[in-house]
Amino acid sequence: GLYAARSLRKNRKARLYADKMYRRKRRGRYYKDGVLGIAPQANGIVLEKIGVEAKQPNSAIRKAVRVQLIKKGKKITAFVPYDGSLNYIEPNDCVTIEGFGKKGRSKGDIPGIRFKVSKVCGVSLRAIQMGKKDKP
Repeated sequence: GLYAARSLRKNRKARLYADKMYRRKRRGRYYKDGVLGIAPQANGIVLEKIGVEAKQPNSAIRKAVRVQLIKKGKKITAFVPYDGSLNYIEPNDCVTIEGFGKKGRSKGDIPGIRFKVSKVCGVSLRAIQMGKKDKP
């Protein structure tokens, strides 16, 4: 109605601040908070192979690796996609990590894992698993 513009604008701003990503962007902490920082990918060294139990109602052991990032030195857990591809990853291998595609949130029934392995020793994990390339 008449004279309602100020209150409408004020309410819209209040609702925007309820969004966590919007708050981070406005305060300049959006890129600093993530483990990867501003980068889409990061290299790391494999520390160990682990199995992570899936959340209910699923019952499975999802294969993952503990990785120490080269640039920041932080230790993270990364999911290993594709069937049987954990066999191609050894401890002390250099792997490339990328996000799971949910803006820093964990995906599906895998609790607390926000990253996946995309490359091993600079070669795509998918290409190694399909037999198109060999691991150097």
